[in-house]
Amino acid sequence: MSIKDNLDRIMNELPARVKLVAVSKFHPVERLMEAYNAGQRLFGENRPQEFAAKVPLMPADVQWHFIGHLQTNKLKLVLPYASLVESVDSVHLLEAINAWGAANGKVVPILLELHLGAEETKHGFSEEDIIDILLRQGISSRLPQTESSSLPSAMGPCRERFRGPRKSADFWGESAMGGQVVGRQFPDATENVRYCGLMGMATNTDDEAVIEADFARIEALFNRIREEFPELRDTFTELSIGMSGDWPLAVKHGATIVRIGTDIFGNREY
Repeated sequence: MSIKDNLDRIMNELPARVKLVAVSKFHPVERLMEAYNAGQRLFGENRPQEFAAKVPLMPADVQWHFIGHLQTNKLKLVLPYASLVESVDSVHLLEAINAWGAANGKVVPILLELHLGAEETKHGFSEEDIIDILLRQGISSRLPQTESSSLPSAMGPCRERFRGPRKSADFWGESAMGGQVVGRQFPDATENVRYCGLMGMATNTDDEAVIEADFARIEALFNRIREEFPELRDTFTELSIGMSGDWPLAVKHGATIVRIGTDIFGNREY
């Protein structure tokens, strides 16, 4: 089947509320243009150098999502062009994106990546990490006092510097020395970041029950955040889950974005 046929089939099955990101990693611009000429305008890349090289070769009305692990020394290849960074997976990266936004007079839309799959090699936060991040930005919540008593109170525009309990060395991007976590405190509120939702990757398995459990877990967190952080309801609207092979299950669990590559373009060209 052609790229146009593949896109037509997927779009006929996707609910209107779900956005399709055509994942174009390792595919040449000619293949992307086939998708563009078939009506696709939203593309996703996960390699910064490849991303930056493709952007000027595609029409100006293309929207780009960055969906891969992003190193802080590669921000200049991604942030000027991405309409959404889906894969913010550490506080270190969050800090760096915020600093880039402040330096360039921009607010960067992001998704926080939840570590969903069973694989240890995957990146992302835990549920507790994500709730902690949002509380520490001074975002008002309806969490019971028992859950938030050790965290700073909401400070509105003042945004108190956080002084809560320390997290693990891996979470904060700090080093451990002699059993003590050594490093700096979390920065002031990330005024140059817009929290738009969550992203996750299910376990790489053929067991649909495992995949569905992963999607149900991130769906529950997404709904919890929207319920308990009323300030975010207008902006925290995106749930990016589902790829080629499992996206129908993702749609069942509330996906607003699916990331599909192979089912559109075929196997990657390395």
